[in-house]
Amino acid sequence: MRMKIRAVSVRAVAVPMRRPLQTSTGAVSVAPLLLVDMKTDGGIVGRSYLFSIGKQHLRPLAALVEVMGEMVKGDAVAPFELEKKLRARYTLLGIHNIVLFAMAAIDMCAWDALGQALQQPVVRLLGGESRPARAYNSNGLGIQAMKPLVREAEQLVKEGFSAIKLRLGRPDAAADLEALRAVKKAIGPKVTLMVDFNQALTVAEAIRRGRMIDEEGGVHWIEEPIRADDFAGCAKVAREVAAPIQIGENFMGPEQMAQAIAAGCCDYVMPDVQRIGGVTGWMRAAALAQGAGLEMSSHLFPEVSVQLLAVTPTCHWLEYVDWANPVLKDPVRIAGGTAAGPAGPGFGMKWDEKAVKKYAA
Repeated sequence: MRMKIRAVSVRAVAVPMRRPLQTSTGAVSVAPLLLVDMKTDGGIVGRSYLFSIGKQHLRPLAALVEVMGEMVKGDAVAPFELEKKLRARYTLLGIHNIVLFAMAAIDMCAWDALGQALQQPVVRLLGGESRPARAYNSNGLGIQAMKPLVREAEQLVKEGFSAIKLRLGRPDAAADLEALRAVKKAIGPKVTLMVDFNQALTVAEAIRRGRMIDEEGGVHWIEEPIRADDFAGCAKVAREVAAPIQIGENFMGPEQMAQAIAAGCCDYVMPDVQRIGGVTGWMRAAALAQGAGLEMSSHLFPEVSVQLLAVTPTCHWLEYVDWANPVLKDPVRIAGGTAAGPAGPGFGMKWDEKAVKKYAA
């Protein structure tokens, strides 16, 4: 079946987050999502969504996806060919940031449509088998007062997880250390704990706080301690700090991931399917991670990531957030510390139209 693209449409929603998140860079209480539908001449609709960080970014992101949709109208639903065409069209503007986000939306829709046409999940199209992914609970546990922080840590574990992530990056290093100690005491030694600075620190401060964390022990990784694109600085931090350094959610395409690996700036990688270039970009990133011998985790988008991690040779952890759950008919399911994706062909994502209308932005 050779399908062609008839149209690409978008709808914006602002979904209230069950656990608002305060990080070192700001607070997020609403998930602004762009729902993307790729209609084909075979009657199949490929679906994906994008996270726009702030509601103010929904409009320009929607405009980009719509323009790209016009560019590929009438083309075959062939992800590699679509990516090649869009990359050529955007060479001069630059294939980064929201341009790459929009390309990723088109790519994910195309893979979803192909899976539906062949009545197979995307993981099977990629040569793998569906299986649960080891997951950590990334909902909440932001920068907040000690009592609610401890209470939330305990709640996150009770939601069926054996791993959680704590945000750090307070102005005072001693306050970060206090939060780390409080959470570790609350969850006990059997629960895996990651920490994330969200790019809050300078190189010197990252080394200082990293060594303080080393003295405490028991941290699975330190995520994004400094500015995401400072690969030389991050390499210095990785050399000076014993705890593994995790970066990657801000890799703009597999090319930037290759640059980071060459710089020796991290021990683990965690691409974001929206920023890495969709399924097509993810597969190239997975090959880079395998070649470098680096464990690879996911960032956000658990509905898609759970299938992609199943074909990632160095598969590590799935980051679980429930931000899109309210607008999905069949969200990701958690059991025994693992995540299982929606059932059905493609990515198994179908919109809850009542909720889409309710949260329309």
